[in-house]
Amino acid sequence: MATTPEQLESWRQQLACSFPSVQAVFADCMAEAALVLSPTGINAYLDGARALGKMGRGPEPVLALLQEWPQAAHIVGEEALADVTALLFAMQKSPNSGAMAPLLQTLAAVARRLQGPDPLRHYLRTVQDVMARTSVSIHGHHTTFASPGLPVLLAQAPQLLGVLTVAGLARWADYGARHYQHHPQRQCEYFSLQLADSRAVLQRERHGTLLVDVENQLVLTLRALWQDQVPLRAYATGLGDTPTPAPWTTHHTADDSICLPDVYDALAGEHPVSGIDRYRVALAHIAAHRRWSQPLVADNLSPLQRLTIECLEDARVDHLLLRHYPGLLPLLLTLHPRPVEGACDPLVASCLRHRLAMLSYALMGSAHGYGDAALNDCVATFHALMDGTDSSTQAMQILAIQHAARTRRQSDQLARVYFKDTLVSYRDDNRHLWTFIEAGDEEDTFTEPPTPDKPEEHGLPPRHYPEWDVTSQTYRPDWVSVYEALHPSGDASHIDALLARHAGLARQLQQLLDLLKPQNRVRIRYQEEGSELDLDVALRSLIDWRAGAQPDPRILMSHQSDSRSIAVLVLLDLSQSLNDTVPGTGQTRLTLSQEAVALLAWAIDRLGDPFALAGFHSNTRHDVRYQHIKGFGERWGDAPKARLSALQAQYSTRMGAALRHAAHYLGAQKADKKLLLVLTDGRPSDVDVPDEAALVADTRQAVQELAQQGMHTHCISLDPQADAYVHDIFGHHATVVDRIEQLPERLTRLFVSLTK
Repeated sequence: MATTPEQLESWRQQLACSFPSVQAVFADCMAEAALVLSPTGINAYLDGARALGKMGRGPEPVLALLQEWPQAAHIVGEEALADVTALLFAMQKSPNSGAMAPLLQTLAAVARRLQGPDPLRHYLRTVQDVMARTSVSIHGHHTTFASPGLPVLLAQAPQLLGVLTVAGLARWADYGARHYQHHPQRQCEYFSLQLADSRAVLQRERHGTLLVDVENQLVLTLRALWQDQVPLRAYATGLGDTPTPAPWTTHHTADDSICLPDVYDALAGEHPVSGIDRYRVALAHIAAHRRWSQPLVADNLSPLQRLTIECLEDARVDHLLLRHYPGLLPLLLTLHPRPVEGACDPLVASCLRHRLAMLSYALMGSAHGYGDAALNDCVATFHALMDGTDSSTQAMQILAIQHAARTRRQSDQLARVYFKDTLVSYRDDNRHLWTFIEAGDEEDTFTEPPTPDKPEEHGLPPRHYPEWDVTSQTYRPDWVSVYEALHPSGDASHIDALLARHAGLARQLQQLLDLLKPQNRVRIRYQEEGSELDLDVALRSLIDWRAGAQPDPRILMSHQSDSRSIAVLVLLDLSQSLNDTVPGTGQTRLTLSQEAVALLAWAIDRLGDPFALAGFHSNTRHDVRYQHIKGFGERWGDAPKARLSALQAQYSTRMGAALRHAAHYLGAQKADKKLLLVLTDGRPSDVDVPDEAALVADTRQAVQELAQQGMHTHCISLDPQADAYVHDIFGHHATVVDRIEQLPERLTRLFVSLTK
């Protein structure tokens, strides 16, 4: 409704606020309010502003409410003002009155993210909860000092709500309030996203498909379909309205990798696309570039020419991609925008990106309907080049230069660029296409590029595990990164020699093992791998072979018991201290551990129980190494013996993460009893954790987690001082071996006693 001078004066008297800064903008604020608020809403609006002016907090809160509320009310409804003012009065009665202005200044931006009154109420409750929990109370009866993190949270709220639901924001804020309630500086750092756990919790709570959740699938897809073992890396996509960078690959460089956004949201519409499908298409496009694209020298090319080359090369690799995997076509067409011909006016804006987007869409092979002659000629030439061949990056360069010369316009240089429907979201930024000749490089063109002594081996992407925080009594989510790999091999005969040293002990143990062996063993025939030769099948295969027929390769048989159901995983601590020499023996702790584990593996193999061997060490929470020595499905033979013989001890002992990762494999076994044997020589520790009790508490928590999953954990400690902590972690399920030279015998007899 239109405002009259009389009406404006009436509202001014109702406001009853004499701040000059308020009076300067009052008329403009009321003109905006009159457009979106009802008469009742305007009265409540002015009453709220008048109350803020009477609180003695200066003009800032009044100005913020007058300027922000009309925009917010237009989105969430004017009835929500009662919830806002209730929170403002609560702030006024506490030491947090300074946060009133930040709350109001971000109110309109928050409302645009929430789009409704109920989410706004949820948001306000979250703010009030954080205020109550983080305000400092000296005597425990009433708050004395304001919350240090509350203004930071309010300032970040619009951006946070761009990537979090209102419920996700509540959980993220709850974590910060819980962990840093008594640490003002760390609290501010948490709410400003400066801490690692702040970003980790944010990543966990984000909506959409997270790369960390689908990374293993994508890595296996890349290896299976493209025979490419390059690692995947995530990059942060930012908060709020920050544009998401395009994916990229560092192909043809020493640090070769594929970089993808840390999250992809699903796309709604007539043809919805899930987040995982967006990852698959982006990865396929980059993999196609890596297989078929060749780098070009960029120095003598203009920006227009380079953009056109990139457009045509993207189209070429997409065509080759669809030849191999035609099922991707619907996804490519859905994710590719369809620019409208004539939508960009070259008189007012640069239409370069719009023309190239039209060309790219036309090259997809669909019925585009574009009438531009230059575009259609380029499309026809492109398809002629691709007819029955792969063409080449160099051919696309020639075609692109010709097309750019034909279509360039003076308006392409305008600062205003038309961007609508020009972004192909699944394509990378094409940085891998370009090389640059700089001053001094010419001297190196005739020399061989240096080659590393040993090429880097790319293993599986890390698995992320939580870690127990003893201070707050809660988990730090995705805190530890565990990298797993197959242990390098050595000489299997070394293990055979160690077993030969204990031949007498083996004969003694054999009697015990015979008693433990199940008597009702079942023969399983027709096996390609087994423990015995199946003579009937072997003779039949021999006859077939001599008769010229294809022999049956399944000539072995194995035995299993239907009464003993035990799965065992032996986890070795491979920290640096295992290199210490045991006094009086001339052997290191590592050598004695190898002997013990070899003898134990021999005993378990004689019993027929499925078992696995693995080792671990750590170098901060970012690098916990879990190395497979023998898998559950692998036969105890030369291959695992060779890995066991090559064991090396280094770094530290972050045991909790290793236990959780071991449980991932042990828990998958179909056995009535699941036993995890941990062989260690020291207290859980790592270089980035100064508090000795922290990792002890985390390991204890991990043991409890395994127990809840039905897995029994027993520790064999080689530390003479272990009584001070080992029973705190494992309870009664721990054995301290004071005389380490007795380890081979003690370990095997312990296993026998645990599995009777």
